This record gives sequence, structure tokens and C-alpha cells, in this order.
Amino acid sequence: MSSVVTSPEDPATIGVSSILSALSYALDLTEGHPRGHSARSCLIGMALGRVVGLSPQEQQDLFYALLMKDAGCSSNADRVFQVFGGDDQAAKRGAWEKDWRTLRGKASYALKFAEPGGSIGARIGKLLALATGGRAIGRSIYQIRCERGAEIAQAIGFSGATAQAIRSMDEHWDGGGYPEGLKGEAIPLLARIVGIAQVAEIFAEQDGPQMALAVVRERRGRWFDPELAKAFGDVASDAELWTSVASSDVDREVAAVEPESPQVMRFAIDDERLDRIAAAFAWVVDAKSPFTYHHSERVSGIATAMAAHIGLSKAECVRTKRAGLLHDIGKLGVPNRILDKPDRLTEREWDVVRLHPYYSYQILERVPVFGEFAFDASAHHERMDGRGYYRNLKGEQLSQCARILATADKFDALSADRPYRPGMPIERVFSILSEDAGRDLCPDCVAVAKEIAV
Repeated sequence: MSSVVTSPEDPATIGVSSILSALSYALDLTEGHPRGHSARSCLIGMALGRVVGLSPQEQQDLFYALLMKDAGCSSNADRVFQVFGGDDQAAKRGAWEKDWRTLRGKASYALKFAEPGGSIGARIGKLLALATGGRAIGRSIYQIRCERGAEIAQAIGFSGATAQAIRSMDEHWDGGGYPEGLKGEAIPLLARIVGIAQVAEIFAEQDGPQMALAVVRERRGRWFDPELAKAFGDVASDAELWTSVASSDVDREVAAVEPESPQVMRFAIDDERLDRIAAAFAWVVDAKSPFTYHHSERVSGIATAMAAHIGLSKAECVRTKRAGLLHDIGKLGVPNRILDKPDRLTEREWDVVRLHPYYSYQILERVPVFGEFAFDASAHHERMDGRGYYRNLKGEQLSQCARILATADKFDALSADRPYRPGMPIERVFSILSEDAGRDLCPDCVAVAKEIAV
């Protein structure tokens, strides 16, 4: 049986929604959406669910599907980059903004996102590949995302209905969607609602609810269930809903619509559930690039072993484990054209990379319970002499946990393959760590890393 969380916050007052809506901002980064897209989509989707009369259990299953709908988004980022070139995040966002089901929309989308800024030859090459690959390319991109998202939802402990809604949310009413080409009522009802909610949020955020309604109506019968599209008219006219969607504290609005009734059991927040959520989002982070596969899990394992070896308390070891799992969550905001670049990064590209700890802090500090290690997790690139990033802190300003994470992160970075070099042998890794001790890394932490590696 899992133990109860010990935190300055009272777990009894924390809903799963408070954690997931805050963490969903990381998913928004990966998909190229403005912050809060998933949370706002949740409010819209739940309103539609109420209009069509979902049962309490269906509402709960829908609620978590809406918050976790983009959990698989990072897993196809590399594929999107390989297919289109350029900015994978912009290409992802554009897939909802343009009706790529029409010939005009398809051509416009391809011309805008195929190797933008590249040479004429490179652009033509991408366009020809897209033309010949056709539906097979689209299916591969969406299948990776949808399957992985469903797996992550189930790993956290959500229902099969929630997972199925995520798996099928990109299917279209006329059979022209992905990944399976399901048609009509073969598409789960909850998936149909998620599909409308995510598109409606994009256009409502840009031009207001009436524009969202216009797009839903224009795509009904093709993208969307005609009856749901009709019901969305009531949602679009709900002024109270759109006030909550526009709220500066949208997480609070989401928490207010989290289903609670005698028929539906609320998800308990305990150490086991928090570990599952942290591990799930570590999978999201590590799936962003083939060169970071399992990086967060390895850093977490190394850091936790170091913390235990030093003699930190059980609570501090748990805190270090979770910080290790989530330290790179801000890297979801870095385009794959930079993450996977085999050549030396330009100074402007380095500026983007140096921002990822900042994003890690911005995301984690909003999350109940996880906020207590946001600072330490975001300090994994700080250095003892103050030359690190993003705050340029010196050794005396770094906690023991932050020093441990910095050492564990560099240990794994040197050991693993990178786009520009293969992983280094352990002897070379420790030679570099020893050179860095005192200047970049805490000497005591380097010594502990050597001891546990023996």
C-alpha cells in the first residue's frame, strides 16, 4: 500500500486535476500551443459533455482524456521534424489551424511547413516526399502520438475509456482521420468530443467563440459528428463558460469542473500516484528526441542512489527522485531541429537551449507538491563558479539536491550518445567529472558518483 504524501500542502485538498492541468502546460509547449491550451480545451469539452448528457462516469473519463490528450505529443516530434524539416512545433500547431482534408488546405499546409527557410532544392524534396507518402505519412505520425498517449494515461491509472478517447481523438466522422480511419459511431463518443474541443479552443483563443462555432460547423460531417457539432452551438453561446476559459487562473477553473459525485470515486493523491505521474511525464520528456531516450529516468536513478549514499532522509530521496524525473520538462519547448542538430549550434540556438531550465521552473512551480523541488530541478545546469544557466548561481547558492542533480545530469550526458558524438567510456566520463570538480560540479558529489558507480 502506498504511503500518504508528506508535503507542506495537504494532499486531501489536492485533486489530480490541479497537478495535471499545471503539467499540461508542458504538453502545450511541445504542440506549439499557447500556454493553457489543454486546460482550456478541458473546460470546453466538459461543457459539451454536459450538454449531450454524459453520465458521471463518462464525464470523469472525458475529463482526464481532455487533460492528457497530448501526452503522446512528444513521441512524434522527431518524426514530424524528419518529414517537414523546420520547426516541428509550428508544424504541429498548423495541423489544426488548416483544414488539411481539402486539396487547398493540404497544399497550403505543405507549402508553409515543408522545410521553411531552406533551399529551393530542400523544399522541393520535402514536398515530393509528402506528395508520394500521402496518407501513410499522416498515419505514422498520428499513430505514434495516439498510441503513446493512451499508454501513458493507462500507466498513470486512468480508465480504458480515457485511454481509448486519447487513442481515437484524431479520427474523423467521415473516416478520413487517423490512426485507424474509424468512421461515424465507430469512433468512441468521448474521442469525438475531445476532437471538437481541441479544435474549438484553437480558434476561440485566436478569434473568439463565434469563430470556433463557425469552424466546427464548417467541418461537421467530415471532421466532426454532426449532432455534436449542432450541440456545440449551446456551448458557444454560454457566456459563463467563456469567462472561465479566459480566466487568468484557468487551473482553478479546471479544478472546479473535476467530476465528483457519489457514483464516481475521486482519484487519491498519494506517493504511488505522484510517482506514476512524475514517471509518465519523464517518458513524455525523453520521447522528444531519440538521443534523450530514458535520460530522465537514468538521471533520477543516479541522483536517488547518490542521495541515499550520502544519507539523506527517505523524504529527501523521494524528492530527489521526482526532481530527477522532471528536471528536463522544459526541454519540451526546444524544437527538434535544435535538439537533434548534428552540427555545432549557433549562438541563437544556444539561447533557446539555455531557456529550458527556465521553462522547467515555470512549469513545476505551478504544480502542487512538485513545486517544492522546482528550483532544484531547474538548477541542473548551474555551476559552482557561477558560469551556468539560466540564473548564473554559484555553489553556495545551490542546495545539496541541486548539486546532486547537476552531477547526475552531466554523468548521463557524457555516457549517452548524442547527435554530435557517441557516448563516452566510463573512464573518460570520470576523468572529465574530476576535471570539473570544484569549478563546475560539487567535488563531494563527484566523489559520491564514483563510489556508487564502482
